[in-house]
Amino acid sequence: MEENVRKLKELIDGSSNIVFFGGAGVSTESGIPDFRSQDGLYHQKYDFPPETILSHTFFMRYPNEFYRFYQDKMLALDAEPNPAHQKLAQWEMEGKLKAVITQNIDGLHQKAGSREVLELHGSVHRNHCMRCGKFYDAEYVKASGGVPRCQCGGLIKPDVVLYEEGLDTELLRKAIQYISAADILIVGGTSLVVYPAAGLIDYYRGDKLIMINKSVTLQDKRANLVVQGSIGEIFSQI
Repeated sequence: MEENVRKLKELIDGSSNIVFFGGAGVSTESGIPDFRSQDGLYHQKYDFPPETILSHTFFMRYPNEFYRFYQDKMLALDAEPNPAHQKLAQWEMEGKLKAVITQNIDGLHQKAGSREVLELHGSVHRNHCMRCGKFYDAEYVKASGGVPRCQCGGLIKPDVVLYEEGLDTELLRKAIQYISAADILIVGGTSLVVYPAAGLIDYYRGDKLIMINKSVTLQDKRANLVVQGSIGEIFSQI
């Protein structure tokens, strides 16, 4: 076992107050593309850049174009949890992990069995009519084949945080509470460049900050332990 993985295992074995903060890299191993890697959505060509399409203004002005992209690229409903999701759910069941804080919107943590999941950027699995508030699931949105409409005729909006929209303040407060009280904070699968979510690690008060990513990040120098590689493979060894 690699030395850093062995150290990681020792830290986890000795803790019952772990918080995990993760991003797109946790789900890429389930076949869901991230936004910034070479194969990510930012490197694919569309009529508009993804960050423009996934903005509140664009959604309101051009719902047809928004949903053409969203249904094609954002609704990976057949994706399954990978070993990273499964290990986190196991640690929670064992009483070691207190919460998963995620920037992902795919619902794979819950699919793996995690219960305390704070979805900072929302979820594709929650959709509501902007007129009457009626709930619709992701399957309905995917199957609509265009702009999904409510029975009342209203436009259905995904419960995902679009560009120009703010994060839920209560969710942020809860995330800060978990992070500030954590013995171990594991940060995995995120480049820590999207704010305000990335700023949450500033609230960690402990001395066991662990970074797990395939590539180097600017925040690695803050970590007490850096483990480089596939998070699913690394967690499989623990």
